[in-house]
Amino acid sequence: MGAFSLYKVDIDQMCGLYITTVFDRNTELLAPIELGANLIPRFYRGGARIAAFRGLAQIGSHESEDWIASTTHTRASEEIGLSRLDSGERLREVLEADPVSFLGKEHVARFGTNPGLLVKLLDAGERLPVHCHPGRDFAQQHLGSPYGKTEAWHVLRADPGARVYLGFRQEIPPGELAELVAEQPPGELLSRLNPLPVREGDTIFVPAGVPHSIGEGLLIIEVQEPTDHSVILEWAGYEIDGATVGHLRLGFETALDAVDRTAWDARRLAQLRVVPRPGTSPCPVLPERARDYFWLERIRPMPKTLLEPAFAVLVVTAGTGTLAWGATESCAVAAGQTYVIPHMCGPVSVSGDVEILRCLGPTSAHDQKELVA
Repeated sequence: MGAFSLYKVDIDQMCGLYITTVFDRNTELLAPIELGANLIPRFYRGGARIAAFRGLAQIGSHESEDWIASTTHTRASEEIGLSRLDSGERLREVLEADPVSFLGKEHVARFGTNPGLLVKLLDAGERLPVHCHPGRDFAQQHLGSPYGKTEAWHVLRADPGARVYLGFRQEIPPGELAELVAEQPPGELLSRLNPLPVREGDTIFVPAGVPHSIGEGLLIIEVQEPTDHSVILEWAGYEIDGATVGHLRLGFETALDAVDRTAWDARRLAQLRVVPRPGTSPCPVLPERARDYFWLERIRPMPKTLLEPAFAVLVVTAGTGTLAWGATESCAVAAGQTYVIPHMCGPVSVSGDVEILRCLGPTSAHDQKELVA
């Protein structure tokens, strides 16, 4: 992690602020909030798998991402990307009006009002181009952002033979990488990456800087730091002008400093995956190092799983079940639904023949440097 300025919050004063919103604090913030689809047009094809998972009747050919419980906007627009509630209000504004109820006192004291989390459904209707994302040090120095874009992929659906590509097989000198990006020889950058076969249920942690590509035929839940920072290394044949927009408006001479040019062998790649423990719920699906950025747990009730109070995003990945909270409150859930759980909701239990992916912000228990939100 990089060095960040200390973010100080008078948390007791904040707890005393009662800002009027559409919410009655004694009702909605004590309950899970279901969120509909928040479709984002992207330059690569996709969307049909999102429509099937979500139960949507129609979807555009390039609505290939669905940003869930998002308080983050795209680089191209300060509006696109932000989730809205049924009331029409942006989730970000409602959360900022009462961050302690949503995020919890400890999170706000350490990180401010940013959840530190962005969750997406991503449908690769074609192979994504080779690209990478900057880390926190680079983002703070060059982009004025405390967050980079470390991410993780949880595979929901995978066509036979589907694969992702991750990390250079051999180290590439900076001059050679710059030449490959400038000249765009077809398939050359992809051939330098490690191909990794994946199947439904796999989860891969992807550190910032590591070049990668998501192969065609995959529907994934992508969990990441809350930014839209990408350095695009390959664009020939795609509907994007990478030479203009691929370098974060920094120029490639600077942007390529964000790329991890080192070699990723089988040993290093193996450290990006964990084998889930059977018979465990909640079951962690990421290596411990991910806790500095976000956390993922798979919920399979046996017959019931109790979740401690926390701001969380839930994606119901399979089956049907029940969420219960408070003394008597509950709601039925089914595959394709997504929820945001305010911290104020308290403990939530999950029961039924259901599978849920629970997405959390940074949960590191060690002395982590705070972020300026």
